[in-house]
Formats: sequence, structure tokens, C-alpha cells
Amino acid sequence: MSWNARALDVLAAGEPTPLVDFPVRAPGIRLLLKDESVHPTGSLRHRHARALFRRAVLDGLVGPGTTVVEATGGNAAVAQAWFARRLGLPYIVVMPGEHSRARARPVEELGGECRFVTPPPAIYDAAREIEGHFLDQFGRAAEHDLAAELFGQVRPDWVVTGASTGATSATLGGWIRAHGRSCRVAVADPENSAYFPGWTLDVPDYATGMPSRIEGIGRPRMEPGFRPDLVDLVIPVPDAAGVAAARHIREVTGLPVGGSSGTALWAALELIDRMRARGESGTVVSLIGDAAERHLATCHDDAWAAERGLDVAQHEEKLRRLVRSAGG
Repeated sequence: MSWNARALDVLAAGEPTPLVDFPVRAPGIRLLLKDESVHPTGSLRHRHARALFRRAVLDGLVGPGTTVVEATGGNAAVAQAWFARRLGLPYIVVMPGEHSRARARPVEELGGECRFVTPPPAIYDAAREIEGHFLDQFGRAAEHDLAAELFGQVRPDWVVTGASTGATSATLGGWIRAHGRSCRVAVADPENSAYFPGWTLDVPDYATGMPSRIEGIGRPRMEPGFRPDLVDLVIPVPDAAGVAAARHIREVTGLPVGGSSGTALWAALELIDRMRARGESGTVVSLIGDAAERHLATCHDDAWAAERGLDVAQHEEKLRRLVRSAGG
């Protein structure tokens, strides 16, 4: 078997991730959480990393011994390092900010190399200067298999996700339109992010210049991978509300999810509340982007929230009202 054939075998789709019923008692409305945290690297980024590597192999951009380079951090870097290791490829990630042993460790444990660059926007140019193939998750299209998998499990009326590169909402929206489905896509957007104002104002190069406080979603600019034409609704979510909803997911499911999953849940509950008010029925799916013990020291920790001025208690009360109003 050739290296390419073996690589594509490694990059084949895994088992479908499960759907979890979430107990909102809206008459005629069902809320499901698609748990992407069960992937080997624990997040939705696993699916996107697989798609990027697969596209690069099919296009002849990655082969035996190719150094793979990316400019990112967090779950995306871990997922990419995992695939690079399985393919036997060197992996270098350029991360924003000062050197952090805690941030580098998960990548280095998978055999990857971390380089830190300041100011943060300089990571892209720094990555392009490294000899090898730049995956470029923000600029390079690579549709993953979430949509086909999801619609093989359920027939939702709405799918709610956060946006970072924009690939997930674009993949969902593109698949839905190509297959003539009536389902709609909503994007949950945290504070400081450019997606809600850019989508609302129809300004494709909108930028806020401010980083998101919610790990994994929200961008200071409209990224090339985000397709406003494939998104039906963008819902702004206060950061404290996303944190409150993350805690609610943990309370119900036991999963220590991050703020991105909480942000998506908050948007899904607001959407359900609107559906209830209009007398609509249907199925809403919200994505669990990741779940990890490290989140217990962040969005599930009162001291962490207080240090960032996040009034979680206020939003916990509103969250209970949203669930009650959605429950009728």
C-alpha cells in the first residue's frame, strides 16, 4: 500500500458522535446536543483537522516527510498534532502570545513543536515563513463530514454552532442547500467577535480588532472561511451567559464543557423561546464543541469568572427563565 493510500485510511471518518437529549419541555420542540467531545482529541476541531489533512493529501501538498505548519492554538493545534503523529509527519504550530508551558504541553506530548509569536496577528506571517505545508485553517476551505453524519442521525429544523474559522457553519449550510433540506443554520457569537455585526450589516471584511474571551469561537475579523450566505441567523451571546449555559450543560449531562458549548446552548435556548412564542414545533441541534477537565478551572470556576468581570449569577437566573419559558 502506498503512503497516500495509508494516509487516506488514517484520515477516514470515525464512528458518529452521539446525540444527547437535553431536557427542555417545549411543547413540540426537541433539543439535542451533538457531543463532539467524544472524538479522540476531545473536540470538534478533530473533524476539521482531519478534513484539512485529507484535502492536503488529495491535492498532493502533503506527502511522506512533509513538515506541516499551522498558526493557531488550543484544540485545533492538539487535533492537528494528533493527525500529524499518526501520519508520521513533523508538525510545527505558531501560537499567539508569550511562551506558555501549559499551552505547549498537549501539542509537545503528541510530538509537535510550538513556537510563540507576539503580537498575536503576526502568527500567520510567521507560519508562512516556515518551510513546509501551511495548513491555513482560517484561509483554506476543507469541508468536513459533520453535516452528512448529523442528517443520517436526525432531521433537524435548526442547527446551532459557534464560529471560529467559519468552516462548520459553511459546511452545514452548504450541505443543506446542496441536498435541498429545509433545515436552517444559526451561529452563536460571543462578545468582541466580528461575525454578528459583519453578518447583520453585510460587511464581509468587518473587524472589531478585539479578541474573544470565549475559547474556541469568536474572531476579531470576518474570516474567509465564514460564509454569510450559508447562515440563516447569527445570535449574539453575552460572555457571562455562555459561561452560565456551560455550567448548565455540566449540571445536566456531567460533561465539563467549555464556553463555546455554553454559548451555542444559550443561542439554542433563545431560538427555542422564539419558536415557542410563534407556536412553532421542530428539532433543534446544538453542538458540544469540547469537554475537558481543564474547563473546571475556567468557566466552571467562580473566581475565574469574577476576575474577568463576568456576572454569571445574573445570567443563571435568566437561563432558568429561558428554560421555563421554553418549557411552556
